Order: sequence, then C-alpha cells, then structure tokens
Amino acid sequence: MFLTHLLLLLIATVSCINCVELTQPGSMVVTPGQPMPLICKVSGYSVTDTSYCTHWIRQPAGKTLEWIGCICGSGNTYYSDKLKSRFAVTRDTSRSTVTLGGQNMQTGDTAVYYCAREDHGETHPKKPCTKTPPVGKTSSIGLRK
Repeated sequence: MFLTHLLLLLIATVSCINCVELTQPGSMVVTPGQPMPLICKVSGYSVTDTSYCTHWIRQPAGKTLEWIGCICGSGNTYYSDKLKSRFAVTRDTSRSTVTLGGQNMQTGDTAVYYCAREDHGETHPKKPCTKTPPVGKTSSIGLRK
C-alpha cells in the first residue's frame, strides 16, 4: 500500500521592495488529512497597521491564481467562499508572522502558495488577487508518493 504525502517545498526566499520583506520557511512533509501550517514572516511593516492586509494566494500547476484569504491590520479576516471551511489565516503580532493553517490537506492542494501584502488595507478586502505577487514570496507544494 502506497502512502501518499504532500511534500511542501517551502522555498526560503526573501524579497525587498521599499524595505518590506516577506519570508517563508523551508520544506516539510504532510500526510493527507493532516493540518498544514505555512508561516510568512514580515518585516518593514506591522501586521497591526490598518493600512495593510496580508493575503495568501495559491496557484496549482497549469491553473490560474486562487485567492485563499487574508488578515488585515485591524485583525479582520476574509476568505474565499470555496476554501473558508478548510483554511484559517492568523497572525502573531509579537513575532510579526501571518500563518495559513490548512486542515485536511489533500493532493488537490498541491500548488505554489504566495503570501503578499495589499497596500490599501481594508478598502477592498474581499477582492481576490488578480496580479502575480512579486517574486520571492512563494512556497512550492508538490506531491510525493
């Protein structure tokens, strides 16, 4: 019997635009059905600054970007109707991190995951991201049997 694992290749990358950095960690393996935490470390802005929201977006191979959800400086969270039952976006203000918690992960969740900052805060919080986030804010997720 083959055990299927989700191989989370979280490429540790850093980008700096206007002294703002979002960093994601290395790799991990998650068994299908298990939770998956993805952590985005931010610097150059505060996760409590109401001028910004931090979003999570994913892109499965060969498909378009899919907005998962976000948390804004006020602490308000917004989610894709399709994914809100399986993902939660939280923050740790003392560590300046924003975490995407995935529940009951399946092979269909294989994708490149992005954390990205939205500059206009809560003006348009439910608008899905339609632009490719800047290079350096990605996490690749692959399937391994």
